[in-house]
Amino acid sequence: MSILPDPETFRRLADGSAAGLGPAAARSLLAALAGPYGLIMAGRNRLHDHGLLPRHRAPLPVISVGNITAGGTGKTPLVAWICRQLASVGRRPAIVSRGYAARPGETSDEAAELAILLPGVPHIANRDRGSAARAAARMGADIVVLDDGFQHRRLHRDLDLVAIDASDPFGCGHLLPRGLLRESVGGLIRADAIVLTRATSIAPAAREEIRAAVTRARRGSPPRVWLETEHRPVAVRSSSGTREPLETIRGQPVAAFCGIGNPAAFRRTLVDIGIDLVGFRSFADHHAYTAADLDEVARWAEALGATMLLTTLKDLVRIRAPRLGELSLGAIEVALEPLGCADALERLLNDNVLAEEHSR
Repeated sequence: MSILPDPETFRRLADGSAAGLGPAAARSLLAALAGPYGLIMAGRNRLHDHGLLPRHRAPLPVISVGNITAGGTGKTPLVAWICRQLASVGRRPAIVSRGYAARPGETSDEAAELAILLPGVPHIANRDRGSAARAAARMGADIVVLDDGFQHRRLHRDLDLVAIDASDPFGCGHLLPRGLLRESVGGLIRADAIVLTRATSIAPAAREEIRAAVTRARRGSPPRVWLETEHRPVAVRSSSGTREPLETIRGQPVAAFCGIGNPAAFRRTLVDIGIDLVGFRSFADHHAYTAADLDEVARWAEALGATMLLTTLKDLVRIRAPRLGELSLGAIEVALEPLGCADALERLLNDNVLAEEHSR
């Protein structure tokens, strides 16, 4: 087990809901560490803004999909949706990422998940994203989708899309490690489009408050596109690749677990689709499950009377087992669905691709 606090515990610390002298002292220490981090990020961005740090151009158009907070904002379903939109108009996308948290000789969790969601779309993981983009061009791609690229400013991009999670849009209002912000919210001024994920988890009035806060952070300038979306559960996946309708798991006692950045969102998804949830637990994001971890999870779920275990697709590709103990293991597949018309974002994607091709 990790000695680090699980994501839910850290969020309670960061948002102030964990009370007492211990959490208060921890917040003070983390705030002291956040100060230097903020100065470093602000200085780095200023150097990029003034062209004092090099920026490399790929041989094909680049669409960046990122966020301003650490943890899960629902970015992977957004990357999948964008790739499908591009493919639907005849483009040949490739995904480029850093490959965070990949074990030696293996792909990252996100890459393994996207391989399931987007069979046939190449995914190149390389710390040198420019080199990865050039490799994508050699493989026949005609456009790159840069996964988690908002803070990676060394590679020129033709479009910057930022995912903001409606359930925690601004990372508890503090920079890392005091909160979850990777950089100041003022960095949103670089975004061409804002995609509000999990929008149905809050009221319409709250969505408008987030939209207004984004505009204020952008010095009064609204983004070119604002799109509200929901994460819709669509199926149950097994490690063998089978895909079953959600109805097959309703009505039976289920225990669930995950190791993602926003476990509360996964738990809410299970409750919203009517799962009889008898137990839930979370691990650190990108948790490397050991055999002991999985045995303990199986015993815990069996003691609760669960008849099956559920996790996220990101966790399932890490575990790669059809069962834990006597219980079958499945994952909820989630798809991003726009609320209302997505024409504005689709036009932004297509127009920028075409405009960039004409300029090359």
